[in-house]
Amino acid sequence: MNKLLLGLIFIFYNLLCNAQDITKIPELDRSGMDMSYYPNLYPLLKFQGKITTAPIARVIYGRPHKDGRVIYGDLIKYNELWRVGANEATEIEFFKDVKINNTKVLKGRYTLYCIPTTTNWTFIINRDTDTWGAFKYSQAKDVIRIKSPVSTLNYVVENLAIYFDKVNDHSCTMHLAWDNLMSDIVISF
Repeated sequence: MNKLLLGLIFIFYNLLCNAQDITKIPELDRSGMDMSYYPNLYPLLKFQGKITTAPIARVIYGRPHKDGRVIYGDLIKYNELWRVGANEATEIEFFKDVKINNTKVLKGRYTLYCIPTTTNWTFIINRDTDTWGAFKYSQAKDVIRIKSPVSTLNYVVENLAIYFDKVNDHSCTMHLAWDNLMSDIVISF
């Protein structure tokens, strides 16, 4: 009898401990978060012991999908501020001081915005962080504005992509591509 009672208590205890209230699990956002490093695959390279220095830059952004929508000129309005992605405003972090268009940008975490037009995009690096969208954007907190030509791709990028390419040992290019358009920023370090 004691073994049966102990067994029932054990089963009841396990049920209580493992019970989960699924109403508390937040719904996953359709536009998942993504993170891109320079050098590319930095965390993996660090884990493998193939790199021992700090990364140069990292971008964290919400990755929206095209889903058959007209992106530029419709979903993303020309000549209007865009948070570069979905949901939270995109963050860019520099792990050391860098130069962009001969302007020094100090080591730190920033928000990345963009004002797209049909011929060029103005990227904005702003001091205000941890923001949602571009609703509280303040031009007074801009660190730098970079005007960059826009290129038309001969293919469609379904999910917004931000990634880095090496230019040489002291610079890289950050590319932003979505739909059939791309623009980029050269970062020197």
